Amino acid sequence: MEIDSWPDGLCDGTGRSLARLRNRASSFFESLSVAELVCGTRRRTRIADWLKVADGYRTQAASAREEGSLQAAAEAWLCSLTALEVVRSLSCAGDLESVDLAEKVRISLTGFQDDAGPAIERVTIDCFGQGTLTGFFLPTPPRQPSPPVLVCISDEEITLGSMMSRLLPASRFQSVSLLLVDAGVPSARHSFKPEHMLQCWLDYLEARPDVGQQRIAIYGEGAGAIHASRVALSDRRIAAAVCDGGLLSPVMRRASLRWMTRSGQAAEHGTAAAPPLPLRRIPCPLLMAVGSRSMIWEQDALELQAGYRQAGAACFVVVPNRIPHPLGEVENFVAVDDFILEWLCSSLGAVRQIEPVTYL
Repeated sequence: MEIDSWPDGLCDGTGRSLARLRNRASSFFESLSVAELVCGTRRRTRIADWLKVADGYRTQAASAREEGSLQAAAEAWLCSLTALEVVRSLSCAGDLESVDLAEKVRISLTGFQDDAGPAIERVTIDCFGQGTLTGFFLPTPPRQPSPPVLVCISDEEITLGSMMSRLLPASRFQSVSLLLVDAGVPSARHSFKPEHMLQCWLDYLEARPDVGQQRIAIYGEGAGAIHASRVALSDRRIAAAVCDGGLLSPVMRRASLRWMTRSGQAAEHGTAAAPPLPLRRIPCPLLMAVGSRSMIWEQDALELQAGYRQAGAACFVVVPNRIPHPLGEVENFVAVDDFILEWLCSSLGAVRQIEPVTYL
């Protein structure tokens, strides 16, 4: 990693610097070895390298702001966020004892918001008179009328800050707006279900003139994938979903159990059963992302996809390349986020066709 050459000159403010950094980050993950992750010294060296990259872009952002180039400053903040997400992906407990990563992410998000104008809108809405909900709306640059919007659901393990620092840079290359919300409802009554909360957010989006009413998609990570499935199943305003795909099927119950026990995905000995049909089919196109951001294993996803396709549904699977990690797995989040947003745009009207199963 040629750290001395990063960052390479003042950000140009047109997205090229961000694109180059994301390509470098993706290539870094593709070349990463298990030995580098297992060896604490080597892993911490890589973490230090990427922290320097983040700090370098943060310095660039400050310089660009002083020179009055707010567009270049905003791009530098996005580069800093991307580098910090690489750090988050590589880190184990104890790797960042002297570094407040959450504070660095907060500084970069705040800096981007200050320099990019109304790029991140903090939104508060009423939830059926039972409490208030807070989320963040990130409008796409004005490239087309009524652009699609992706509702992104976080959970207790995958925070809004983490999702925002990953998806905000990725969304700069797609004509899609983002609405980031928490699956919990801390200021509403405890009996209020997450799917009801999400329906309130859909009502909010319907009232926005800068949202394509027929182009609303939903995306959940971790436990948020379950909530995304429930909303996609019950609310016809959802035009596409990135979710767990199988609300009531035995396949998903087995996947959830294995995810909680981390017990691998080897099937029982004997003849495999026929792929089960979902008891209720999600009516819109759906994508299942296998890996650390999902409860679903590859074999379960393929079985569930076969069931959906037998029922005539549009169902896709993406399987990221995952590298074993001392505390789990590392995946190329740049490639996965780019693919998810590209799939979304293809499902909502773009011409490119996505393969039913994609291995990254």
